[in-house]
Amino acid sequence: MIILVLNCGSSSLKYQLLDMKNEEVYDLLAKGIVERIGMETGCLKHQATGKEKLVKEMPIEDHTVGIRAVMDALLDKEYGVLSTLEDIEAVGHRVVHGAEEFVCSQLITDKVVAQLEKCSVFAPLHNPANLLGIKAVTEVLPTVPQVGVFDTAFHQTMPSYAYMYALPYEYYEKYGIRRYGFHGTSHRYVSAKGAKFAGLDIENSKIITCHLGNGSSIAAVMNGKSIDTSMGFTPLEGLTMGTRCGSIDPEIVTYIQEKEGLSPAEISNILNKKSGFLGLSCISSDARDLDDAANEGAPKAKLTLKKLTYEIIKYIGAYTAAMNGVDLIVFTGGIGENNSRLRRRVCENLSYLGLTFDYDANVVRGVDTIISAPDSKVKVALITTNEELMIARDTMNIVQNEE
Repeated sequence: MIILVLNCGSSSLKYQLLDMKNEEVYDLLAKGIVERIGMETGCLKHQATGKEKLVKEMPIEDHTVGIRAVMDALLDKEYGVLSTLEDIEAVGHRVVHGAEEFVCSQLITDKVVAQLEKCSVFAPLHNPANLLGIKAVTEVLPTVPQVGVFDTAFHQTMPSYAYMYALPYEYYEKYGIRRYGFHGTSHRYVSAKGAKFAGLDIENSKIITCHLGNGSSIAAVMNGKSIDTSMGFTPLEGLTMGTRCGSIDPEIVTYIQEKEGLSPAEISNILNKKSGFLGLSCISSDARDLDDAANEGAPKAKLTLKKLTYEIIKYIGAYTAAMNGVDLIVFTGGIGENNSRLRRRVCENLSYLGLTFDYDANVVRGVDTIISAPDSKVKVALITTNEELMIARDTMNIVQNEE
């Protein structure tokens, strides 16, 4: 089954085209990104497997135009891989927020679209863009089935005592204020892949997955189900991230608002876009830049990286306690897969778990690897994530079941 996977942002559109033979056997036919949607000049970057890369600047007024540009690239005689759009059998969409409405991936219907519009209040930067992608595909490929795969769905197995906040209960009833968690597609993928890679039975396992990148979250996965995760009502809670502050004393928000005379939108902008690595280091939101700066002795860069390491260690400790043990710790995401020094520093602080670290195995980037020693009581693995494959799998299974 040939499946187009779309990940729509407010001004960008990432895509992959996969030929799914079954869940484990597939071919990546093409991938790319459409950037600067809605701006004066947009850009399409398209790469078909085994062919030259296509980079094309052009006006891209909206997501419908962006989708059409993707279709044109896929059909291009020199750079494309399809002879006709009828070859596309299904489209899978990454949708950031499904609230409590969606506990698993869903076939897109008019009813689902209406429910997603209601969920947009929880993710105003992401869900409207996801909906634009769905509507654009409906215009361009009106007869092709579409599936929504939700970042929040995997975490809907959390118990109420893990997802509820100690606020007046009426706010949960009126506004749905609770912990939702994010990166669920990645946590689901790497926990299952990690268990298989480490020789564990996912149905009888205690796994901590660390998705570390510009946005980061950690999840406690017991017997294949999420029981807790570090992100909360929004992706702002939890670890220090690229530009997000992570968990702070809530009173800090009102204190700064009062002192600086800021509106709710202005303080939200500071917490989401001017904090984290960028705010604390005063250098960059990119961990690679901070590594370079720390190597040159920049004190704030060192502080920022130490804080991130410390927080990861704390969450691993907390989730180990919550599950009464841990069998496997997984590192994934842009930082988790590529920053060997961070992995080492975290694992060196987990000897109390009986973890024995393999320093030689850890000197690797972006390759599935066991980085704990053979005699370690707790296994540690670098597992590369693939959210697009997870979306394609769900899409294939749902469409086939509908047929």
